[in-house]
Formats: sequence, C-alpha cells, structure tokens
Amino acid sequence: MSNTPVAIFVFSGKRKAGKDFVADELRAHLGLSACNILRLSGPLKGQYAKDHGLDVSKLLDSSAYKETYRADMIRWGEEQRNRDPAYFCNLAIQQAAVGYNPVWIVSDARRRSDVDFFKRLFPAQTILVRVEASEVVRMSRGWVFTPGVDDAESECGLDKGVTWDHVINNDGNEEALYSCLEALKENMRLRSTC
Repeated sequence: MSNTPVAIFVFSGKRKAGKDFVADELRAHLGLSACNILRLSGPLKGQYAKDHGLDVSKLLDSSAYKETYRADMIRWGEEQRNRDPAYFCNLAIQQAAVGYNPVWIVSDARRRSDVDFFKRLFPAQTILVRVEASEVVRMSRGWVFTPGVDDAESECGLDKGVTWDHVINNDGNEEALYSCLEALKENMRLRSTC
C-alpha cells in the first residue's frame, strides 16, 4: 500500500469506556493534521443505514437512536464478517487512503479479526491500546448492561488473548490520561525511527 502510515494506534474497549474520547485526545495531542481517525463502525453503520432506510448520522453519534438498532446492527455486521472477516477494515483503510496522514487511530476495534488484520498488514506500525473504565464510571456515562449486546463478541471478543502495548484507565484522571498520551507518543516515535 502506498502512503503507509508511520503508526497505527488500534483502540479497543467496552461501551462507554471512552474509546472515542481518548482517540480524539490522542489526535489533538499528536497534532490534528498528522492523524486520521478510522472508525471501523463507520462503514458498517453507513451500509446498515442504507440497507434499512435509517439516518446514518444518528447511528454514528452516541444517542439513544443508535442503541435502538445496536443488537440488529451487531447481527447484521456479524453476517458481513462471516462472509469476509476483513470487510469493514478494508473499507476503513480505503477511506483513510483518500488523504494521506502519517498516523492512523482506529478508535473501535472489537474483534480478534480486526486486531489480526492490522498486525498482519502493518506489523511494524501497529500499536494496540486498550481503554478501560470502571462499571461505575461507565454507568455515569449512560451505560446499562444490555443482554445480547454487552455479552456479545462485539463487546467481549478482545477481553482475553490479546497482548496490549498500552492499557489506559479512562476513569477521569486528566493527569494520568496525559501521561498515557505521552507514552503513546513515545512508542510511536520509537517505532518510526527503527
């Protein structure tokens, strides 16, 4: 692939752990023009909305609208992945390739196939990041356990069997978060000089 990025941060975490927030903070920390945030759920939600006559912009935000369709969207996404495990990853990197940015931040890896995709195609550039928050904090952000969602592979598929390069506790401590962002920046710097 031409214009291969210098670093690819692949984020994972439970619902309401703050993956998008931390990804946005990292992007601001590294410089907005250097980074492209890839959301694997973007192509999924776009196609799902098109197939079902829904408002894609509402599926992309953190509203109750998205939660209404989440279980069926998960089922539909699994059907697509069963046909091609790399389907949504490929769509995301095609969109990222439109304008070159040296750093990609994948804000929402949810399955082992997502992690494996980036590790296989970009082994030297991929940095795996797990974002965690306590259940109390997640509940304060609006999380409520939903059977069929919170116990599905899309939420639990990366809980075990992955060696994370970084684990970020996103319980609201700004100083600790800044320290983690600095560690991510340093990891990226070290990889880009090899």
